[in-house]
Amino acid sequence: MAATVWTGRTRQAVTTLGTVTRASHSAVKSHYDAVIIGGGHNGLVAAAYLQKGGLKTAVLERRHVLGGAAVSEEIIPGFHFSRCSYLLSLLRPHIFRDLELKKHGLKLYMRDPHAFTPMLEEGVGGLPPRSLLLGSDLAMNQREIGKFSETDAKVYPEFITHLDKLAVAIHPLLDSPPVDIAGLTGGALRRRMAALRSALPLVQCGLKLGKNIPDFYEIITAPIMKILNRWFESEPLKATLATDAVIGAMTSPNSPGSGYVLLHHVMGELEKEKGAWGYVEGGMGGVSKAIASSARSHGADIFTEQDVHQVLVGSDGSAKGVVLKDGTEIYSRVVLSNATPYVTFKTLTPQSALSPAFIKAVGQIDYTSPVTKINVAVDKLPNFLAAPTPDGKPGPHHQCSIHLNCESVEVLQTAYEDCKEGRPSSRPMIEMTIPSVLDPTLAPPGSHVVLLFTQFTPYSLVGGRAWTDQDREAFADSVFSWIEQYAPGFKSSIVGKDVLTPPDLERIFGLTGGNIFHGAMSLDQLYLARPLPSLSDYRSPIKGLYLCGSGSHPGGGVMGSPGWNAALAAMADLKRG
Repeated sequence: MAATVWTGRTRQAVTTLGTVTRASHSAVKSHYDAVIIGGGHNGLVAAAYLQKGGLKTAVLERRHVLGGAAVSEEIIPGFHFSRCSYLLSLLRPHIFRDLELKKHGLKLYMRDPHAFTPMLEEGVGGLPPRSLLLGSDLAMNQREIGKFSETDAKVYPEFITHLDKLAVAIHPLLDSPPVDIAGLTGGALRRRMAALRSALPLVQCGLKLGKNIPDFYEIITAPIMKILNRWFESEPLKATLATDAVIGAMTSPNSPGSGYVLLHHVMGELEKEKGAWGYVEGGMGGVSKAIASSARSHGADIFTEQDVHQVLVGSDGSAKGVVLKDGTEIYSRVVLSNATPYVTFKTLTPQSALSPAFIKAVGQIDYTSPVTKINVAVDKLPNFLAAPTPDGKPGPHHQCSIHLNCESVEVLQTAYEDCKEGRPSSRPMIEMTIPSVLDPTLAPPGSHVVLLFTQFTPYSLVGGRAWTDQDREAFADSVFSWIEQYAPGFKSSIVGKDVLTPPDLERIFGLTGGNIFHGAMSLDQLYLARPLPSLSDYRSPIKGLYLCGSGSHPGGGVMGSPGWNAALAAMADLKRG
């Protein structure tokens, strides 16, 4: 079947899940207590809490759909895609409860098993190629790992328990701003006392870690392979675990600090199940739709297709509102930006209102991204050689994150090195998900949506050359050819595709550099230094202007926490006057 090609270069007329109000400018009031730039999930969370706190709040989203990266779009007729982000886990439980997201329509599909790594090998004695299937059943996990190493199978439960102890200890830090160092070291006694309270989550984290503090320090600073090589010997298991250490990050399993990214991805929770990741009914736009519904129920005004041109800064140096691209001025007591720090301070804020040193520091934030997202519509379910399903019915492995080209860590390392040279990986790391096997609302009967999160691809190609449609097509074809080796017939099943390279992710979703985390999750850009040491408390050098997106603590993927903390900071400042 001939494939319909939809590239990131052309905006198509699509239907979406998450659009709340497609309003004219006349529907936007001229004055609010709070204005939020960008209708991403963190901006919507901030709006809900500000409105609940009694502040009349407006959300202004430039696109035709709410959600930022958490959107659902029918980019191919009949197929509804989580076009950017694609799995849910790190939505903070208290936000889930406070905003009554189930009441507002959020429905989840839990995945168990959750990881499937098929081998690209010849089967022995007429048997299919080997594969590794992991889920919540520990006995099953040990049987699966035992195909490759009985020693690894025995120690795997201890490794998971060890990792859980480290991840759980971090939870107090996810829901609180970083320690107020300036308050602790100067100012009036009242400020010092308040700052002392800000240190409590850090103390709680330390107490929970206890004797594991050295282990925690090692995992956040070391290459993940230093950790995994100590525990395991089998390459498929190490490579599967290592994917969570590099996913979304321009780093390799042998790079220092890659261990933290792994920890970041196991510290989530869904439906009270630790470390679980699931699908949202209707795609990730369902999360944004539920948060927006909650915010609106409290009285927030939410608008799409309202493109903010600049933050209004008064003669006293404080934020007074925003001006839209058409010149419409909207005044407010505070402004919260859900855009990246780079966009907020280099594009939306008058440069004359910021110091040259600050502007320079913002320009040095690392937004490097290795990700190309490919959304594919298929007319039949992929049939993997390692787990055949000739009847076309989904097997347990189809609901998983399916790791392709992950037979060994060396394959991942080589993919990374290709990208460092300015070339898309010749054998890319591929994480495939097929949410339509659990959610029937996403595709016509018998058809499916296949989401491919691929690495490693550079922002600019060799010599600084920009991506062309031919480059996108060539990379997508390479990805499909690799999938074909694991699941013959995949290429012929493709109905259409949507290819989003790092520059496309930047242009469409506002993700600077195409970075899904609003900035690299490296140690120099975490906690007290996220996104800069002077910005870690969500407040900016402009009084009344706050960061509420993933570029602030605790970083990308931790849904809602930056928005919640920024809203609390803004309300506290308004209360103090």
